[in-house]
Formats: sequence, C-alpha cells, structure tokens
Amino acid sequence: MNDQPDEPGRARPATASAQLPPEPESRRLPGTEDEEEGSGPLWRRMAAERWGEERAGRAVGAATLAIAVAFGLFQGYTALFIGMDIYVQRVLHLMFVLVLVFLLKPAARFRWARSTPMAAVDLLLVAAAVAVTLYPVVNREALVLRAGGVPTGADVLVSVIALLLLLEACRRAIGPFMAFLGLAFLFYSWIGPLIPGPFSHSGQLYQRIATYSYLSDDGVFGVPLGVAATFVFAFIFFGALLQKTGGGDFFIGLAYALTGRFAGGPAKGAVVGSAMMGSITGSAIANTVTTGAFTIPMMKRVGYKKHEAAGVEAAASTGGQLLPPVMGAGAFVMAEMMGVPYADIVKVAIIPALMYFAVVFLFVDILARKNGIGGMPSGQLPRLRTTLAAGWHFLAPLLLLVTLLLAYVPPLRAGIYAIGALFVVAMLRGASRLTLSGIAEVFALTARNVLPVSVATGVAGIIVGVVGQTSLGLKLSGMIIDAAAGSLLLTLVLVALASLVLGLGLPVTAAYIVLIVLAGPALETLGLPLIVAHMIVYWYSQDSNVTPPVALAAFSASGIAGASPTRTGLAAWKFAKGLYLIPLLMAYSSIMLNGTLGEIVFSVASGMVGLVAAAVALEGFMLRRTALVERLLLVVAAVLVFMPGTTTDLIGMAMTAVLVGLQFWGRRPSPAQRPEPAAAA
Repeated sequence: MNDQPDEPGRARPATASAQLPPEPESRRLPGTEDEEEGSGPLWRRMAAERWGEERAGRAVGAATLAIAVAFGLFQGYTALFIGMDIYVQRVLHLMFVLVLVFLLKPAARFRWARSTPMAAVDLLLVAAAVAVTLYPVVNREALVLRAGGVPTGADVLVSVIALLLLLEACRRAIGPFMAFLGLAFLFYSWIGPLIPGPFSHSGQLYQRIATYSYLSDDGVFGVPLGVAATFVFAFIFFGALLQKTGGGDFFIGLAYALTGRFAGGPAKGAVVGSAMMGSITGSAIANTVTTGAFTIPMMKRVGYKKHEAAGVEAAASTGGQLLPPVMGAGAFVMAEMMGVPYADIVKVAIIPALMYFAVVFLFVDILARKNGIGGMPSGQLPRLRTTLAAGWHFLAPLLLLVTLLLAYVPPLRAGIYAIGALFVVAMLRGASRLTLSGIAEVFALTARNVLPVSVATGVAGIIVGVVGQTSLGLKLSGMIIDAAAGSLLLTLVLVALASLVLGLGLPVTAAYIVLIVLAGPALETLGLPLIVAHMIVYWYSQDSNVTPPVALAAFSASGIAGASPTRTGLAAWKFAKGLYLIPLLMAYSSIMLNGTLGEIVFSVASGMVGLVAAAVALEGFMLRRTALVERLLLVVAAVLVFMPGTTTDLIGMAMTAVLVGLQFWGRRPSPAQRPEPAAAA
C-alpha cells in the first residue's frame, strides 16, 4: 500500500514498512477496495456509489457525514452516560442504520436503481424508517401498558411497515438470502397449524406476530441487536480509529520484522499480522482486504502461487475472529446469550485460537520447504527497532484493552477506555495525528462497517423470537439427536453441515445466532457444557469465509491476488482445517480450561500432535515428501488422537512421533536450504 497517496486527513503510517519496495498493483473484487483508494473523502465516495459525483452526490455525501457523526456521538453518549432506556437506545440505533442503508445502498445493481424516480422512492423509505422507529420511542409507556394485550391498529400497521423496511434493508446491505430467511420464519410462525408432523404448532395471528417481532423486547430489539448497538459498535469504532491513525500498518510491519527473514517469511508475516489485526477488528473480510493488499503481493513475490498466497491470507484473517481480545461480533452475542462476563469467553477462547494459528503457520512453513521458498531479502525487511520506535505507542491501547477485559471490566466500558487511550496516544505523535477531516473519516468508516452487522442482528432477532414462540429449537434439536442416534460425533458433523448451508447466505454472526438457537440444545442434551456448545457452533459458523462454494474471505483475497476464486477457496479450506478439527478437541478434551492443569496441558499437547499429523498428511510433505503409506498412517494417527480416550491419544502421538522422526531419515536439503553457488555470491 506504499505506492498509494496519503488519504486526506489520514495519518501517515507509523511503521517501517516504507523500507519495502513498491508493490505491483493488485486486482480486487468490486466493493472490496481499501478505504485509501479513490479520490475525495470517504463519505463522498460512499454517496457517489448511489448518487454519482454531481451535485446530488455531494449533497448526500455531506448528509452522510452529518448522520455518521451524529450516529457516533449518540452511541458515545449512551455508552458514557447510562440512563437511557435500553429498548429506546436500540430503536434509535436501528433508525440511524436504516436511514444510512436506504440513503447509500441502491435497490439493485442496475441503472434503474439509480434513476430519479428511485431516488424519490429511497428518500420516501428514509422518511418511513424515521417514522416507524420514532413511533415506539414516543409511545414507549403506552406500549408497555399494552404488552401482552390486544395491539391497536396503529401498532400493527407500524410493525408491518417496520418489518418490511428491515427485511429490505437486509436485502440491500447483505443479500436476499437472509431477508428471505427472516420472512420464512415469520411465515412459519403464522402457518404452524397447517404444517403436518413434528414441526406443527398452534400458530399466531399476523397482528400478534408483527407486534411481537417489532415492538417487544424479544424480537428485532432483542439481545442480538442490543449487542450490535453497544459492544460491536464500540469495537468497530476502535478498529476504524486504529486503521486511520496507521496502527494497522504498524502491526503488519511488526509481523514482517519478526518473521520475514525465515523460510516463507512473507506468508508467516501474513499469519502473524492478520492475527494481530484480526484480533482487534474482529472481521475476516475487512481484515483480508486491508492486510491482504500488502501481504498477498509480498507472498507472490517470493514464490508462493497466487491461489496459495490468497488462501493463506483468507485463512489467517478468518482466525482473527477467533482470537481475543475482540474476536467477532458473535462472541459478544455469545456472552449476552449465555449471561456470562465477556472475560470468561476470552479466557476459554485463547488456547483454541492459538492452536488454529499454529496450524496455519505450519502449513505455510511446509509449503515454503516443499517449494524452496526462502525469506525476504534483508534489504526489504523492516527493522524491528525502527518499527517499534515508530509505532510502539499503538501497543498501549491494546494492552489496556486486554487488561480491562481480563479484569472483568464490562466490554463496552473497556472499549470506550481503549478508544480514548488510542486517540490520545495517536494525537501525541505527529506520524499518527489525525486532522479534523481524518476524524470525520473515522466516523464515516465506522458507520459504513456497522450497517451489515446491525441489519443482520435485527433480522436474527426476528428468527430468535419465532424460535422461542414456536419451540422450533427444541423440536429440531430432538430430530438431530434422533438422526445421529445419540452420537455426539455424528451430531457435531450434522451441526457443521448445517452451518455450511446457513453460511451460503448468512453473515457469520447471523449464522451463529440461528444455529445456536436451533441446534445448541442438542449439544447440551448430549452432555456438552453450555460454553463449549456455544464455542463449537461459533467456530463452525466461520466456515463460510473459507469453504467453497461461498468462501467470502477467500474470494475477496482471490481478487487481490488475481487468482481463481475456486482454487483460492480450496486452498483456504485446506489451510483452515483447524476450524473443523479443533471443535472436536473442544468436545472431547480439556483445551477450553475445563479440567485440571495436567489435563489441559496433555489435551493441548496431544491436540497439537494430531493437528500436525493431519497437516502433514494433507500436504504430503514436512521435511521431505512423504510416501503414500506414511500419509495413510498419519491419517490413522490423527484419527486416534481426535478420538476420546487417553489410550488412543498416546497411540496416535507415538505413531506421529515415529513418522515425523522418519522425516529426518535420508532427508535432503530443500532448495531453500541449499547453499548458493560460489559464482552467485
């Protein structure tokens, strides 16, 4: 990203990455451009996508900035000064979101969606969104008194319009699948008596369905949207501020300074850098397109194939949603749904996340040795001392955030403190200081990034409400247990398959919410602790980022690399094998701190051995190429380790140790390790 001009109002990157040579221009998928590209401030570019760059576009751009700043200040006020009704806060949050969606997201990609008549329609939808969201705020007391009784005609009319607006906003911001799914659940709630078999239920009148879904605390404005309106917004703002002050560039430069000299250095730097950034931003796709613009060209330059470079970045960025302190929005939803402090989620998530990144790192190392890929030339490496000197101040807010979360400070308050600390340290140094324009861009970037999360959680609230009204979750869980014949392993396989199907059209957070309310009771019935069941479903819900045919993060990375989306998706799926294997360890071992210290250590050690065996078997190489019989035995060893029982673990570990030891027998130096000819010196 060094060949791009400084963005207006953006701090110059506080990193030593400027020592690297210019990068080749990378191709990208539409809609995944980095915020530094394009001309003019971000809010004007956001408006231009819908309204063009003429007078209307400039006017809407100014309105977008005003709304984004008002949105951010409202969120900050409600976070700092507790006193506003939680329900009202969620309603007003949704009002800002709907207004921005209808103002900035066209109804379709075709030209007619940007015509003058559609502009009038969109502005009418903006007005309608304001009206239907102000209605429950103005009539809050009357609605509370009528709760559970007969709704008025105005209640029903407003609820129906509001639900249609939310579903349309969801279609525009995310896609048609989730909007259709929300509509299907509403239809199921109504048609229940006419459905034969186990899915039948007593049904509800449409008036009751509409008002319950929109005006109650258990529908649209339930826990999922509440999390998006508080914790998630705060950490999205933190990530936007970090990006605009140059903190992202610092963490990437730091990763390359630490790993760049080793075999496959750029890929290892991508893994470490994506882990650092992803653990703060909590978004796989955003992490892919921002860090990938730098890391993917570097990986290609040292010898990684295009689809491999893109696959590594996608797999590493996906892991960022699993690694504390921030993780993804679903982790905050998890804490709220379970009723436990977020710090408890953080503590049990650390070991599995580190194991995931260890597997991705191992794949990168194996590929480097297999293809003779060395490290980066010393002249292109950022110097660790220089990098730290330029950006050490970015570490302070991160350490503060981790400390506060582990001290059981509520996530919202910890996020606000971290934002304040980051702003202060950034403004104290000229390299990271923001102008007023740069600060405005932080608000605009935050508003843009929060839109898909908020509409997704709003529709997810509808689904959660319907599941609660109809007992669909208990019915479906019973069917899953019956289909798996009471086997936990088969149940996990069915849950993983269901997650993949949901991932075809749902964002990660929405997929997690839907799956946990439908299949979570089955896992608990089979004896899994509540937090383990939730974490397994959360991990499985990430697979839409790296698993074809969807593989959203992988397809975004393929656009940067200029690689085949299908080959990139398959490569990312291979590198991210931990997404499917580590949940088995969660279910059958003590890696989530649910045992004695000795049990935890043994579980982590045996689990890593099993993951190594699986990785080497998949790649067919470690220190040398493996024979077919060795690969088959490694598969057997991995299966033994992942089976429950200490005896099978020990047998699998012994087999892996022998097979890995054989790699040293008759080993020949890989091309990356062979000495250079004297003439080459």
